[in-house]
Amino acid sequence: MRKLIAIALLGLLSTPLMAAECATTVEANDAMQFNVKTITVPKTCKTFAVTLKHTGKLPVAAMGHNWVLSHSADEAGVIADGMKAGAANSYEKPGDARIIAHTKLIGGGQSDTATINVAKLKAGEQYAYFCTFPGHAALMKGTLSLGK
Repeated sequence: MRKLIAIALLGLLSTPLMAAECATTVEANDAMQFNVKTITVPKTCKTFAVTLKHTGKLPVAAMGHNWVLSHSADEAGVIADGMKAGAANSYEKPGDARIIAHTKLIGGGQSDTATINVAKLKAGEQYAYFCTFPGHAALMKGTLSLGK
């Protein structure tokens, strides 16, 4: 009986170690590349944090990057409206409801974190992440999905 209790207690104590990882880091560089092309968000997370780390050396005005998440179908519109919004708005249309989560625009050596409300994600739907700095989304993009 003591062994059963000990095993049960060990199981309870180890639960946090087996909890879903509710965060990831995506690196961006001066060659306009993200080092992560796919992200799967565990459905057990309430929020999921994506930290964008600019590993390059160029300043934000020359090679700024951000991380923007939307439905895949909204990607082109978010990028087009972001270009019109300009650098002062991090190339994101202010109040754009199509943007699910985003970081600010950062330069070499900087980082920023976006937090996703996982309840807003739906299984089976296609989400895209990309950099809205003009011209960058052609190379700097990936897909995000809700895990099972």
